[in-house]
Amino acid sequence: MTSVNTEPAADRIPLPDGGSVWRRVVRTPMRDGVELVADVYTTDPRPRRRPVLLERTPYGRRTRRESDGLGRDGRSIMPDESAAHFARQGFNVVRQDCRGRGDSGGTFVKYLGEAADGYDTVEWIAAQEWCDGRVATTGVSYSAHTQTALAALSPAHLAAMFVDSGGFASAYEAGIRMGGAFELKQATWAYRHALNSVAAQRDPVVAAALRSQDLRAWFRATPWRRGASPLRATPEYEDYLLHQWERGAFGEFWQQLGLFGRGYYDQFPDVPSLHMVSWYDPYVRTAVENFQRLGAVKSSPVYLVVGPWTHGARSVRHAGDVDFGSEATLDGNLAADYWEFRARWFARHLGVRPDDAAAPEEEPADPPVRYFVMGGGSGRRTAEGRLDHGGHWRTAGDWPPPESTRLRLYLRQRGELSTEPPVEGIDDRLEYDFDPAHPVPTIGGQITSGEPVMVGGAFDQTPTETTFGCEPPYLPLASRPDVLVFQSEPLERDFVLAGPVEVRLSVSSSAPDTDFTIRLIDVHPPNDDYPNGYAMNLTDGILRCRYRDSYTEPSPMRPGQVYSIAVTAPDTANLFAAGHRIRLDVSSSNFPRFDVNAGTGGPEATERRRVVAINTVHLSPEHPSWLSVHVLPE
Repeated sequence: MTSVNTEPAADRIPLPDGGSVWRRVVRTPMRDGVELVADVYTTDPRPRRRPVLLERTPYGRRTRRESDGLGRDGRSIMPDESAAHFARQGFNVVRQDCRGRGDSGGTFVKYLGEAADGYDTVEWIAAQEWCDGRVATTGVSYSAHTQTALAALSPAHLAAMFVDSGGFASAYEAGIRMGGAFELKQATWAYRHALNSVAAQRDPVVAAALRSQDLRAWFRATPWRRGASPLRATPEYEDYLLHQWERGAFGEFWQQLGLFGRGYYDQFPDVPSLHMVSWYDPYVRTAVENFQRLGAVKSSPVYLVVGPWTHGARSVRHAGDVDFGSEATLDGNLAADYWEFRARWFARHLGVRPDDAAAPEEEPADPPVRYFVMGGGSGRRTAEGRLDHGGHWRTAGDWPPPESTRLRLYLRQRGELSTEPPVEGIDDRLEYDFDPAHPVPTIGGQITSGEPVMVGGAFDQTPTETTFGCEPPYLPLASRPDVLVFQSEPLERDFVLAGPVEVRLSVSSSAPDTDFTIRLIDVHPPNDDYPNGYAMNLTDGILRCRYRDSYTEPSPMRPGQVYSIAVTAPDTANLFAAGHRIRLDVSSSNFPRFDVNAGTGGPEATERRRVVAINTVHLSPEHPSWLSVHVLPE
């Protein structure tokens, strides 16, 4: 795209460290005539020709987010400071408001349109006098999604990607839906960002209407309908959310640019990329697939980094109610802080260094995979009141770690997890009633943007007064008749799991459609701090049975017929210490993380009726059920 920019005036921005950075506002024309607004940061009032780091955000280009991280002194990092840091490292930095957000023109439609807007932005930047023709992308969450979206259009001047906690491989399978079920964090996200939408900023009545909504009350009235939702004052937000919710089958909508990187990997430029995520983040599956598939089809280096955090919380050693120890943070372990980690990576792959710096000494190459193995702590309560689960970093040449082996643990009638298969001649099965009006509550997990309805992280699987949808006496989830619990005997030695998690279930139901959910748990033994033990969630998954054979062609179940289904959960890595138990919970709901299956077989997002499903898990030699994990050698 030809440059038509006249050089805008620059403002000198003072920084807390006594230095300063120069910032100028630019307007970038898109192919449809809409202009997007960005800040350009440089070390000089007249910028020098350098590679550019680009971050595109819907959250306000000058607004700090928690996922921006902390400095090595534990202080919050502000956008101006972050941009100044990279400018001092030899880059010019661009932070741009996405379409319809911040100061940019146009209408915001979540995820859709970021490919074309991102491509146009990269090519426009590359044509500016202050760019040396190389544009590298960076950013967390939505800013990660924008990176893989634009990469699918093959911009010629894309030089590298640092994709943190996002970047859809397939939004249908991780991020918007999973196993055919809808992830309701999309609803809480839509409501929160409708509050600061252009419509709410311009019209106080719209803002007041949104603020008056009780979101927790609305979650008790799902599914929502147009005009009958907490978003009805902002129809554009209501419409895009329900548009996603209503499209249960995998069709053309889910194969669009920005939602389906898997369909465009061949078109991604062959450039270095790093994919960062965390075990309690909803994009574990996305990061793993991007790493695996790009590594297979590109010659440039590809990296995977996985920590024990919640979404973007790489500077915090705990997730939920569990502490993972002093090694857990990125800060002080993988680098001094997130600034240094990214700057070092970009410098290595773009050959950039500060103007006044000597040529750096050659460093050893980064390993392809760095991942955190949770576990190994004392199991006692920390001074902050959290479970000390502990953990440590490991490296690998690939994912799952090449040295890992598959292990199959069979589900047995008496609630055992066993390496021994079912005994011939015994037709074991377990039945339960699943009532959609009383779903199993979500307690932690791979959740972001769920407040005020749900939060992510690791928790004891016992509800409290703050758990959505629960009432006294707050008994453990294992006590519910619609939760099947399978667990090992106390382990005689440490057991390290690292890789994907899949459960093969033989099931039948009285209903034409129902869900099956799984949750992998590390059961700590009782001690003085936790006299009832501690059932710590690791990862969970779901399958809507109408999609058991195909996401594109759903089909009803026949009452009583036995089906073999695969329920997958995002990868994890955990050390089950000696004395602990490996536990698997099987049920038919995980709400409000996922929408609830009404059991009628009707349209998922609009069904008004509910039926109780009699669900059966079969455990016989003819119809076995098992958990499959990857185990590291001793």
